[in-house]
Amino acid sequence: MRITVATARLLAVLLTEPEADRYGLDLMGATGLASGSLYPILHRLQDAGWLTARWEDIDPSELGRPARRFYRLTPDGVSQARSALARLRAQTAVPGIVGLATRSLAW
Repeated sequence: MRITVATARLLAVLLTEPEADRYGLDLMGATGLASGSLYPILHRLQDAGWLTARWEDIDPSELGRPARRFYRLTPDGVSQARSALARLRAQTAVPGIVGLATRSLAW
């Protein structure tokens, strides 16, 4: 699977609580992605087996809102996402600047 910046951002958010159900609006807020970017990524991850999706079991008329579609990483998805993000970090690391982001830059 090709990991774009948007995909990496979504995977990073999903990995913060890999066993939690997350819905679209929640993920849009957490990632900063618009629905036109987010939902195609969710569908690709689901097609790849990294993500499961299920509809919320509610009575929409009782709650006054439509049912939400919840997304969650599969166990394989957790493993694949962690590996993909680690590879991305390794590919974008600048030699000789390891740890710079964690050091204080007080002058």
